[in-house]
Amino acid sequence: MKGKTVLITGANSGMGLAAAVEMARRGASVIMACRSRKRGEEALAEAVRQSGSDQIRLMLCDLSSFASIRAFAAEFTASYPVLDVLINNAGVVAIRRELTADGYEQDLGVNHLGHFLLTNLLLGTLKAAEQGRIVVVASGAYKIGKLHLEDHTLLRGFNPAKAYARSKLANILFTRELAARLKDTRVTVNCVHPGAVGTSIGVNRETGFGRSLLKLLSYFFLTPEKGADTAIYLATAPELSEVSGQYYYRREIKELSPRAKNTEDAARLWKWSLEQTGLK
Repeated sequence: MKGKTVLITGANSGMGLAAAVEMARRGASVIMACRSRKRGEEALAEAVRQSGSDQIRLMLCDLSSFASIRAFAAEFTASYPVLDVLINNAGVVAIRRELTADGYEQDLGVNHLGHFLLTNLLLGTLKAAEQGRIVVVASGAYKIGKLHLEDHTLLRGFNPAKAYARSKLANILFTRELAARLKDTRVTVNCVHPGAVGTSIGVNRETGFGRSLLKLLSYFFLTPEKGADTAIYLATAPELSEVSGQYYYRREIKELSPRAKNTEDAARLWKWSLEQTGLK
């Protein structure tokens, strides 16, 4: 990975931090995109310590804000004309119904719309790479997901599982639609189910609510390093240079449910997402 540039969202903890460390160890120039400056600076110091690399940079990006994403993309593209790997790793699980700065249910707003906008704004830099790769961290939770675009804020009947599963279904439909649109380019996009990983995804960022339960359950989880393994494989393996639009688990392609392969839903979600984010 020497000479290559890698951008990882949500790189301040868990799988994102583990991926940043491993990519830096392999010689890549790594940009850690984080929402919080304090947590980001702490994670940057830890990534440098673990990897021994001085080619790691922190950049701030709040995926719950379209304005923040646009500002980040403008700053990034001004500094990095070529992006070899984009790992869309950041994710949230809202315990209560909350809206983003732009008025979207938080899981859908961050996990899907935020990454949808970011990825599209960075496509030019990915196409400029010798072989650009996009890795989307999804989840097996997609199997119980439905889009509910007619009630995208989930005003009627919110619950955490419904919101999270919908966002992960959206991740997969986005991956498949984007792969089709990138068919004649040198850019590939694949998604991954990392397994049950011990991260802070369900912990409230402000209050810390959920941390005790997470610690109790952590004995049954994969480590972040093991959880990040397939994402790193998708980002680096030479034999995958022409593989696109697939869903991976433990380094193997897995069959998707019919709902996740629905091309009409993927096209509908894409059109809706373009309208919501103001992209053309």
